[in-house]
Amino acid sequence: MVSRQGWAFAGLLLAVLCWAGNALVARAFYADIPPLGLSFWRWLLATCLLVPFVAPSIWAHRHTLRKAGWRLPVVAALGIASYNSLLYTAAQSTEAINLTLLNTCLPLFTFIGGGILLGEWPARRAWFGMAIAAGGLLYLISRGSWAVFSSLSFQTGDLIMLVAVVCWALYTLLLRRWAGYLTVPPLTLLGVLMLIGLPLITPFYLFELSRVGSFAPTPANLAAIAYTAIFASLVAYLGWNHGVKSVGAAKAAMVTYLMPVFTAILGWLVLGEGLQMFHWIGGGLIFAGLLLATRTSTAR
Repeated sequence: MVSRQGWAFAGLLLAVLCWAGNALVARAFYADIPPLGLSFWRWLLATCLLVPFVAPSIWAHRHTLRKAGWRLPVVAALGIASYNSLLYTAAQSTEAINLTLLNTCLPLFTFIGGGILLGEWPARRAWFGMAIAAGGLLYLISRGSWAVFSSLSFQTGDLIMLVAVVCWALYTLLLRRWAGYLTVPPLTLLGVLMLIGLPLITPFYLFELSRVGSFAPTPANLAAIAYTAIFASLVAYLGWNHGVKSVGAAKAAMVTYLMPVFTAILGWLVLGEGLQMFHWIGGGLIFAGLLLATRTSTAR
C-alpha cells in the first residue's frame, strides 16, 4: 500500500511531468500565441472547467476562506498570475536552455526561504544532494561539453525568468507557511486561486491585446491552450499543492530538477529526438541527488 508521502511524491512527479510538456508548448508556440494571451486563455479555460464543480464546496467553506483574507490574493498573484505569465514572456527573448538553467535556482531559493520563513533548514546531506542534482542538471544542459556550457549567453528574458522563479519559490513557501489558513479541499483551493488570479492577469492581457493583437484560432493553437489549461494547470497544480503540504516546500522544490529529464523524454517520445549518453548520465546524477536530499530530515 502506497504511503501518504509516496502519494505526495507521485503528485509532485506528475506536476513536473505536466510542466515539462508546458515548457515544450511555450517553446513551440511562442511565435504564434502572445505570452499573456496564452496565460489568460489558459487560466480562463481552466477556471471554466473547474469552478462549476467546486462552486458548492467554495460556498460551504466560505467562512474558512474569509479567515484566510489577504493571504489568498497574495498566493494567487504569485502562483497563478505571475509565474507562467513571466515564463511565457521570458520565452519570447531567450532560449529554452537558459530557462531550464535558471530553474536550477528554485531549490536554492526554496531551501533558504524555508529556513527564513518556516524555520526549516534542511540537513547537511540535503544540501549535498541538491549540489549533486544541480551538477547533473548542468551536465544535462551542457550536453556533457564544457564548450557548450561556456558558450551560453544571457539576455533580457533571463532576468524575467529569474523573477518568475522567485515568484514560484514564494508561492511554494507560502502554501506551506499558511497551510493552517488554507484548510479546504485541494480542488476547492485551486478553484479559489484561479478565480482570484484570472482578474489579476486580465489588465495586462488587454494591454498586450491592444499592442500586438490576438492569435489565430487554429487547431494547433487551441490544442496548445487546452493542454496548458487541463494538464499544466488543473492536474499539475493539484499534484503540486498536495505534495507541498505533505512533504514540505524544500523537498518539493528538489523534484523540479527532473523537469529537463522529463523534457528530454517527451522530446524523444513526441518529437522523435534521440536520447544521448549525456541524458542518461545527467538524469542519473539528478535522481541520485534527489534520493539523497529527500531522504534526510529537516533541522530546526
